[in-house]
Amino acid sequence: MSVCKSLFGINKDGKEIYAYLIENSKGNRIQCITLGACLQKVEIKDKDDKYIDLLLGFDDVEGFEKRHDFQGMTVGPVANRISDGLTIDGVKIAVTKTHGDVTLHSNGDFSSAVWNAIITDTDSVEFSYIHPDGKDGFPGNIDTKVKYRFTEDDEIIISYDAVSDKKTALNITNHSYFNLKGYDGGDILDHRLYLNADAFTPMNDDLIPSGEIRPVENTPFDFRSPKPIGRDINEDYDQLKAGNGYDHNFVLNDYDGKVRLIASLEAPSGVKLDCFTDLPGVQLYVGNFLKGVSGKAGLPLNFRCGLCLETQYFPNASNTPNFKNYIFDAGEHFISKTIYKISVK
Repeated sequence: MSVCKSLFGINKDGKEIYAYLIENSKGNRIQCITLGACLQKVEIKDKDDKYIDLLLGFDDVEGFEKRHDFQGMTVGPVANRISDGLTIDGVKIAVTKTHGDVTLHSNGDFSSAVWNAIITDTDSVEFSYIHPDGKDGFPGNIDTKVKYRFTEDDEIIISYDAVSDKKTALNITNHSYFNLKGYDGGDILDHRLYLNADAFTPMNDDLIPSGEIRPVENTPFDFRSPKPIGRDINEDYDQLKAGNGYDHNFVLNDYDGKVRLIASLEAPSGVKLDCFTDLPGVQLYVGNFLKGVSGKAGLPLNFRCGLCLETQYFPNASNTPNFKNYIFDAGEHFISKTIYKISVK
């Protein structure tokens, strides 16, 4: 195992952005950058022993600074959508809105920040950032660490640890877009997905969960047996219309705060991705709003050419009494782990 640091580029404010390449003995590797504590590259040898990069995204700082779709970024302090502010101890706290009454990914603060980074071992890098009290309305100085570890078993282990000096909301995740045929592999509708979820959370026209917990049985949202993403995506179903496809939180089975397998994704390329988490939910998003901006190698990021599995507490939880809340006391740590394990048949 080895970690190599290099200059990735200079941002619009003149700050240096560094890349950290972690490589195992097989020659498989991941690369993370200090802009947004971002997972920028996942290069794996396929069944023909050729490298493929499994992540959409950008090759330079300029592409990321446009913040198109949070490619590979760490998002927080609160991932996903909030409707009309946070509720903490019965008090409404206004936060910056990104459109209408909705705040998406905390207005991008974690994703646009330049994080500090240290190499912690021959297989890992830790990023750190302090979100200042009151920025975009979120209470507290939030000290956050995100550690990426890449193993000999081709596991990407992402560990989160965040703590605030005020009671606040914390729900941090990674927003990588995977295409197991490679970033230039076309759409992901032929990827077969398994989700260990008996229910999902329907949402309104603003993509905010209504509070309903709806069983997946006899709906297009049933992935309890592996099926192609594209099999049911165009069915005449209210929630597919609401999200322009799958863009929903799934209620994961067997939640007890411990890491367990929650999803498996496999492509005709023979590449498989298993996802593990200790959180109660995962957002399945299949690139329904990608509109062809230039990504890696100048290729367009087209409609449904990537898929996200964003581990999380349920969206808008502070405003939805029947959801497990993501409000943490001052000094109480948000600690979580997500693992993406890659294998090739």
